Amino acid sequence: MSSGLVALLDDVAVIARAAAASLDDVAAGVAKAGTKAAGVVVDDAAVTPSYVTDFTPDRELPIIWKIAKGSIRNKLLVLLPIALLLSAFLPVAVTPILMLGGLYLSFEGAEKIIEKLGGAHHGETLADEIIDAAAFEKARVAGAIRTDLILSAEIMAISLAQVEHNPIWVQAAALAAVGIVITAAVYGAVALIVKMDDAGLHLVKESKSAGARALGRGLLRAMPIVLQLLGSIGTLAMLWVGGGIILHGLAELGLAAPEHALEALSHAVAAATGPLGAVLGWLAYAVGAALVGLVLGAIIAVVVHLVTRSKAH
Repeated sequence: MSSGLVALLDDVAVIARAAAASLDDVAAGVAKAGTKAAGVVVDDAAVTPSYVTDFTPDRELPIIWKIAKGSIRNKLLVLLPIALLLSAFLPVAVTPILMLGGLYLSFEGAEKIIEKLGGAHHGETLADEIIDAAAFEKARVAGAIRTDLILSAEIMAISLAQVEHNPIWVQAAALAAVGIVITAAVYGAVALIVKMDDAGLHLVKESKSAGARALGRGLLRAMPIVLQLLGSIGTLAMLWVGGGIILHGLAELGLAAPEHALEALSHAVAAATGPLGAVLGWLAYAVGAALVGLVLGAIIAVVVHLVTRSKAH
């Protein structure tokens, strides 16, 4: 009896050690995958505020929450199972699918720039008289979730590449953890950014400290500029992420010359600029990728608009 109990306890100890080791594998996978995906996370955080600016303050947080829920659905219910299935059964399809997403991001970014330069606006914008506010909000949220889907696909693909040699359940757990943590970080940061003006107004009205009131006035003056700047960064982020996905995809498919040329330019700039080399080298690559995205996106935008106009006629 006692020997059976000891054997059972030994078995439990072995299972516990195996479970601990497996959790360590998941944690290591999450850390590695999250680090590699950090660049796209920054782009995601820059893109998102543009979808919630200029709404009334009472709608900002509900809109962010709707987009965040859509982002979680994108990552856990759509992208995670697709990533695991493609990785297991059709890994060659991952790169072309990501490239299509890169073309979509490039198109979105290019269209925004065309509109800013005086081109025709397509669909309602905040510059128009909004007849149905609920429908406009729904369309804005849907657009944000579509853009998030592409950025999330890139995050999940980068993350999967870091854990692809692990058992499939470790891959699934790591991707799910990365998706949840990144979504919370991105949309938590976005919520803080878009509510900073409300915090400033509260300080101006409620604080008894002159320093706090001055800080509040500073926030009120700065936040419109910050949000406008983030909107511009978000547009550029669409272009450089889209262009970067396309360049990397071409290299994966055997046409590596464009990406290698841009990498060589980046290394040359980094070598020539001393202490600022790392930042300026990255910036050179980002600008080059954004130009690629802009050219391709503009071509797609022109084609789409011509097709739309011909259908209208």
